[in-house]
Amino acid sequence: MAKYNLEPVEVAHVKTKYRIIKTKLPVPESLPIFRDLEKSEPRSMMGQPPVIWDKAEGFCVWDKWGNRWIDWSSGVLIANAGHGRKEIVDAIKQAIRKPLLSTYVFAHEKRRELTLALKQLAPEPGNYRVFLLTTGSEAIENSLKLARTYALEKYGPKRKYVVSFQNAFHGRTMGSQLAGGIESLKKWLVDEGRNFVQVPFPDGFKNEDTSFELFERSLKEKKVKPGEIACVITESYQGVGPDFLPFDYAKKLERFCRENDILTIFDEIQAGFGRTGKMFCFEHYDVKPDLIVCGKGISSSLPISAVIGRKEIMDLYPPGSMTSTHSASPLPVIAAIENLKIIKEKNLTENAGKMGEILIPELHRIRNKYPHVLGCVQGRGLVAGIQVVKKGTKEPDPDTALMINERCFHKGVLMFAPVGVGGECIKIAPPLVITEEALKESLGVLEEACDEVLKGE
Repeated sequence: MAKYNLEPVEVAHVKTKYRIIKTKLPVPESLPIFRDLEKSEPRSMMGQPPVIWDKAEGFCVWDKWGNRWIDWSSGVLIANAGHGRKEIVDAIKQAIRKPLLSTYVFAHEKRRELTLALKQLAPEPGNYRVFLLTTGSEAIENSLKLARTYALEKYGPKRKYVVSFQNAFHGRTMGSQLAGGIESLKKWLVDEGRNFVQVPFPDGFKNEDTSFELFERSLKEKKVKPGEIACVITESYQGVGPDFLPFDYAKKLERFCRENDILTIFDEIQAGFGRTGKMFCFEHYDVKPDLIVCGKGISSSLPISAVIGRKEIMDLYPPGSMTSTHSASPLPVIAAIENLKIIKEKNLTENAGKMGEILIPELHRIRNKYPHVLGCVQGRGLVAGIQVVKKGTKEPDPDTALMINERCFHKGVLMFAPVGVGGECIKIAPPLVITEEALKESLGVLEEACDEVLKGE
């Protein structure tokens, strides 16, 4: 696995309207903090660019030594409304002063406000209900539980299969990783998951066959009949790319599921709340999921997630039997309410679409300078990715991807570590408040980094 250099190096000083780099990187004074973290945390927590976050506002991140980066991570696609929004901060302060910090599932007024607001985002608001949870993984677990329960009660144990896609990522807990399609993350799952099956995802690059016939053929090869499937779960776009479903494929998948009474679960944890230029990414496909799983950008800040689903599915469990300790916890609920207001009132969904019209063509232009190593560009709105491959192949090149990523870090543009099935994807996901000026400046940094790393390719 490629790793960031933790030895401070001299880098060119930068001072623009949005970027300031004035020290060695990583900052020498930050190293004791990293060393203490290495002593107190598992090494899995040490995989990101070596910067100590001190403050984050809008689309910028600061450390305490005077460096400032344009943020292309949004945390990890969290800060859709921007980091540190005053409206969110002020609302949280007001709740703390009350005080009301936890409620279990005892009712409070803000819970009503948020569930009604989220319900209005569903394809048919009157027929959907909202269950609030804490993390995306927890929401995925709940959606799988509901789908399997629905199938079991209606058809009996023969409806046992959960169908998902290769290269999918749905979370870190057992059920979410059983549904996931990244084999390297599933080595700890020994005998579990016989009823979870994965089929190829039609991304058009790693898998060139984008026909729905491949879906049906793959099920037949695995000896899985439609009448044995409880649900199909898919990310609205796969986070490893981002990779999007072809429109025709998505429509055929929906038809297949409707004809066979198979529930559809769309994982919007990364994709929701304006990221792709629509409130939910599934809206690009003109489909109506049975269950919509939300997280990350739902609050642009504090931990909260949700399952939005059809009433007949959501009401399967009686009172007290489907709850969560921090479901509808007051502070995250308040943050989510303010976040939804900001996204709507500031037209951030529309801004994501508008900025995407700049971002995606520019990424294609940069990719076309080095087509033998920048293998693929995918994106929509303000999420995109460049997959870096070994020259003339489709084999992931995580070392080169990390070099480009690290060079951007040195120049004042901050991304999280490369993602993808082999760590080859440079992921771009700035807050939806980013301006055209800042976006173009940061694209210029990416191009400089590519030119420096890939010269001669």
